[in-house]
Amino acid sequence: MPAALWGWLTNELLARRDLAVVWLERGTHKEHLQSGVPTAVFIDDRRITVTVMIGVDPHKATHTALVIDGREVELAKLKVRASKRQSLQLLAWAAEFEDRVWAIESAGGLGDLLAQQLVAAGETVWDVPATLAARVRVLGSGRSDKNDPNDARSVAVAALRAPSLTGVRPEDHVSVLRMLAKRNLDLARWRNKVCCRLHALVAELVPGGIATEVVVAQASQLLDGLRPDGASAAERHRMALELVEDLVHIDTQIRESRRHITTAVAASGTTLTDIFGVGPVIAAMLIGYTGDPCRFDSQHRYAAYNGTAPIEFSSAGRKTHRLSRRGNRTLNHAIHMAAVTQIRFAHSPGRGYYERKLAEGKTPKEALRALKRRISDAIYRQLITDAHRAGR
Repeated sequence: MPAALWGWLTNELLARRDLAVVWLERGTHKEHLQSGVPTAVFIDDRRITVTVMIGVDPHKATHTALVIDGREVELAKLKVRASKRQSLQLLAWAAEFEDRVWAIESAGGLGDLLAQQLVAAGETVWDVPATLAARVRVLGSGRSDKNDPNDARSVAVAALRAPSLTGVRPEDHVSVLRMLAKRNLDLARWRNKVCCRLHALVAELVPGGIATEVVVAQASQLLDGLRPDGASAAERHRMALELVEDLVHIDTQIRESRRHITTAVAASGTTLTDIFGVGPVIAAMLIGYTGDPCRFDSQHRYAAYNGTAPIEFSSAGRKTHRLSRRGNRTLNHAIHMAAVTQIRFAHSPGRGYYERKLAEGKTPKEALRALKRRISDAIYRQLITDAHRAGR
């Protein structure tokens, strides 16, 4: 193999103007490359110094950290208990590694607190998706066992070799909107479960059950007029009344959640609500689950991230595209709701676009997907405008 292909093994790489991706065969020179996975190296107009990468496998009770260098050689490892001193212990242990970068698996989930503590201490932290770390572990040469040190090492290798990862930023209004949006989604899902249980119980008490969507007042009126016969029917009646009370409580929580969301969205100063069909709840979902919009190079990348861009499905010279099931499904759901709202109103800009697609011979589902992509592009433009105005 030409010697030029091994330039990535040195600690400093002479730069080129374009991104260079160096692919290595699995298992080649295992004493230098231990993971056995393809390697991606960014090269820009500067000399690049390979940094020490610290992978962290976070858990509820403990955190396991492991350090590797640019050749994926293990330098040190440590397990600390999840406590008030967790970040101080890790920082004291990593002090000897000056040019260090932290990579935390699921930094937006179980590793969120530790990631924010390290960022607050001035550290550089990257978020490594759990699926990416798992692929590295499976493709590893002789290190595919599932344990905390191997998981931490897989996280470090993934961060060292991945072409792009999301950096962890200090929590701001985006984090607040994401929490509020998630809370509202959880409440809506829980209400749906309670309604399904109520439908099932009432169907066992009354022939046909509740014919329409559950409304608390109508359900209460129906149950109040029942006189159950037998112990089983009496118990079903009692449980149904409890579910009605649960619905009253959940509806109160949903109203309060939407009030908080409306206040937070107004305080953020976003212009997303200028888009037809995007209200405060949808705007909170879009802002919270997009994060920093500047990390997407173009509207096409953003569409791929939210799943509104079709994926190529070609073979043997036959080039076709199919519906994408990838991407962030919460964002996709938010865009879907905005699209359905635009179609519902004749004066909306999306309704005319939808009807033009139908006139071109598209099916209703195909026209809806095209509209969702169009809305995704509009959302991206508004997010970028808001970010530039905020100086991010």
